[in-house]
Amino acid sequence: MIRATLYRSASVLVVILAVTACAAEEEAAPATEVPSQQSPTVTVTGLDYGYRGLPDSVEAGTTFVFKNESSVEVHELVAIRLPDDETRPVSELVQLPPDEFAAFLPGVETVLIAPPESDGFAVEGTGVLTEPGRYAIVCVIPTGADPDEYLEAAAEAEGGPPEVAGGPPHIVNGMFAELTVEG
Repeated sequence: MIRATLYRSASVLVVILAVTACAAEEEAAPATEVPSQQSPTVTVTGLDYGYRGLPDSVEAGTTFVFKNESSVEVHELVAIRLPDDETRPVSELVQLPPDEFAAFLPGVETVLIAPPESDGFAVEGTGVLTEPGRYAIVCVIPTGADPDEYLEAAAEAEGGPPEVAGGPPHIVNGMFAELTVEG
C-alpha cells in the first residue's frame, strides 16, 4: 500500500513534467509526423502492461511512434536518459522508492501518450531520441484510471498533477524497459 502511494507520487511528477511541457511546446512536431529520410523510425505498441516492438538499442536520432492496443487503459512511453555513471538495470531502478526514482526525472527526453486503441502524441519532446546513452522507458499512468477523465484532467491541470482515481502506476505492473541509444 505504501509502495503504491509512493509510486503514485512518481507518477504525479512525470505527469507534471508532461503537462508543463505540453503547454510550453505547442509548436512541437507531433510524434506521428513523418521524419526526415535519414532518421530511422521505430513504432512501439503499448499493451496492458508492456511494450511491443521496442528494440534493445537504436541509433541516435531515431524517431519513436507510439500506438496503444489496449481497449481499456491509456498508456505512455516516457524515455528517461539515465546518468552515464548509473549502472543498475532499469528493472532494479523501478523498485526504488519514488523519491529516489524521481531523481532521474530531469533526464526525461520525451513523453508520448496514447489513449486506448489510438495513436500516441508527444506531450514532451518530439519522440526523437538524439542523446546517446542508456534510457529507462516507463509508463506511470495509474492502473484503471478512466482514459477520458485522465486526459481531460491532464489538459486542465495547468502544470499540476491530474486528479484521477486509479491504482498503482503501470510501472508497478511491469510496464518498463531499458533502451540504449548508440552514438
